[in-house]
Amino acid sequence: MQPLTNHTAASHEDLVVGVSTADDAGVYRIAPDQALVQTVDFFTPIVDEPYDWGRIAAANALSDVYAMGGRPITALQLVGWPRDTIPFDLLGDVLAGGADVMAESGTTIVGGHSIDDQEPKYGFAVTGLVDPAMMTTNAAGQAGDVLILTKPLGMGVAATALKRQLASSTLRDTAVEVMVALNRSAAEVMVAAGVRCATDVTGYGLLGHLREIIEASGVSARVETGRVPVLDGIADLIDQGVFPGGSVRNLEGVQDVLDAHVSDTWVKVLADAQTSGGLLMAVPPDRADDLELALAEVAPGTRRIGELFAGGGTPRIEVS
Repeated sequence: MQPLTNHTAASHEDLVVGVSTADDAGVYRIAPDQALVQTVDFFTPIVDEPYDWGRIAAANALSDVYAMGGRPITALQLVGWPRDTIPFDLLGDVLAGGADVMAESGTTIVGGHSIDDQEPKYGFAVTGLVDPAMMTTNAAGQAGDVLILTKPLGMGVAATALKRQLASSTLRDTAVEVMVALNRSAAEVMVAAGVRCATDVTGYGLLGHLREIIEASGVSARVETGRVPVLDGIADLIDQGVFPGGSVRNLEGVQDVLDAHVSDTWVKVLADAQTSGGLLMAVPPDRADDLELALAEVAPGTRRIGELFAGGGTPRIEVS
């Protein structure tokens, strides 16, 4: 079977960003200074409250557009619902949560599609706009760039702990607050500062998304764990054996590029699969201080966590 990256359906003279670099969204030029940003994301419940699940799903889907430096404009809802086993009024709560976050972002829900499914699923296909000259991609990192992260890690572990009834109410509330927070303001600050390399930290964890940056950009990365923001209590939960299956796969998927000199617990924190995580930016060092201060005003969890460097040979991630 022909890989999609080599298929004629995945190439066009106006395709600015496609599947080849594993970026956050596709970008298709419709005018010299304007392009469409398109993405889709949906998942099963990660919290018990339907309204919060809807809010998280919406914020998560929007994040890919923000990660490209774009502005979301429209969204299509995607729903899978076991109509014979879960009441429709709960679905109404999910849809209300999603709609509230879409309204907050200024995005118009224009339709959607639903199917009867044994397991509930919810999310969005989102379309945005971006000036191709101003967009951010995971392929624009350069040696010397400073790595900045705008949200703490730990959402995957927190969600698993909630399912096992091991999470405190404080952790639950904090995790939901982080996940429903839009990356809009951070993205606006990022674009205004002239940043050109960014991604959002979601299902592949920090290490997985950082790997996409270094492979697409042809550099290596160094992460200082003492600087990485993490939700309180996550390390203790990992030590108790709370670590989702997706995070295990993330860790397996980066072993060949990972050079870690920290505890196994810290490595698992960095590999934890996130939902609606923060933006990870690679920033020229002469802009890093001012950008970090500006981001802290709109995303209080912002931290400088490392740097990119010219490692030579195969790109790698050093963790200390």
